[in-house]
Amino acid sequence: MSRVSAETQPQEETEYRVSTLELFFDLVFVFTITQLTRKLADDTSPLGFGQVVIMLFVILWMYFGYVWLTNAVPPNTALRRVLLMAGMGGFLVIALAIPNAFEAAGPAFGIGYLIVNLVHSGLFISAGGPGSAAAMARLAPFNLGSAGLVMIGGFLPSTWRAVAWTAAVVLMIVSPYVNRRHGEFQIRSAHFVERHGLVVIVALGESIIAIGIGAAGLPLNLQLVVAALLGLALVYQMWWCYFGRDQDVRAEHSLLNMTRSERARAALSAFGWAHAPILLGIVVVAVGVKKTIGHATEHLYLSGALALGGGVAIFLAGQVYFRLRLRIGTVKWRVIGTVAALATVPIGLWLAIAQVTALVLVVGALLAVEEKERA
Repeated sequence: MSRVSAETQPQEETEYRVSTLELFFDLVFVFTITQLTRKLADDTSPLGFGQVVIMLFVILWMYFGYVWLTNAVPPNTALRRVLLMAGMGGFLVIALAIPNAFEAAGPAFGIGYLIVNLVHSGLFISAGGPGSAAAMARLAPFNLGSAGLVMIGGFLPSTWRAVAWTAAVVLMIVSPYVNRRHGEFQIRSAHFVERHGLVVIVALGESIIAIGIGAAGLPLNLQLVVAALLGLALVYQMWWCYFGRDQDVRAEHSLLNMTRSERARAALSAFGWAHAPILLGIVVVAVGVKKTIGHATEHLYLSGALALGGGVAIFLAGQVYFRLRLRIGTVKWRVIGTVAALATVPIGLWLAIAQVTALVLVVGALLAVEEKERA
């Protein structure tokens, strides 16, 4: 087959399941989500939210980078496992630094992030195979440049730290478009989709934990039980939005039917840009649920009501882009659901449990309508 015809045909790659070591690696990501949720819960001001968004994007860029890494380089040798554990150690340092990353822990955050980048680039270039290794060699200077900004920023005063870390985020966003060779990365569709689905499960688990934290020390009465069950129902509906009707299977099939370069571009947009708001929305909802559980029959402050309604809206907006990019379902009702979720904010200012109920009804209605349309 000629080179031209090979590049225009879908590429079949050797598939393998997500390894237990990758799942172990994800345990540190659970901790980063927990720390980001704690950070936002402690400071729901616009400044606090902005800091969480910056840190989440910085962390996700390299976390997703490790998903791409293990998709191309299975951790099946002792050296690869040791290096993956070194990257895991870097992520642990980052997670520990999150609560005070814009204060005294800034240097630790920056150094941990540099370690994560060095391990990622070194292992990818040395073992990624001809196409992926070459593409990574071109991308590595951008990744290490952003890591340098994060590390240097960690030693700067908080305002300049925010500037440096924002510049790092901008560099991350533009790097795939400045270096247009990312289409050379090999994407194993089944492994790639499964790994991202697992990280969504991990993040949703944080919302369940938030219910328990919010209920800690409170008497187990009918009010608390109802509030907890409504919170659980909302998290379940978010799970259904992502996994219902085999959306993950359809995403895998969509990737499989693309050429290699199309698959890499779709992986970047649908599983990178779209999953950032999906995961941010889950974190924000966890904060809203945590603030609601103990005050179900009281009104919420604007920050708490925005966390609930805005978190669901951000999550659904990410879902809209995810579906559009992979062409795997209608988005009309999810767009409407995004707007309706934001419209519940005034309800929360009146009564917390009423807003959670309204969100359960909104998301339940959009899922029911989508189910009816597919029937």
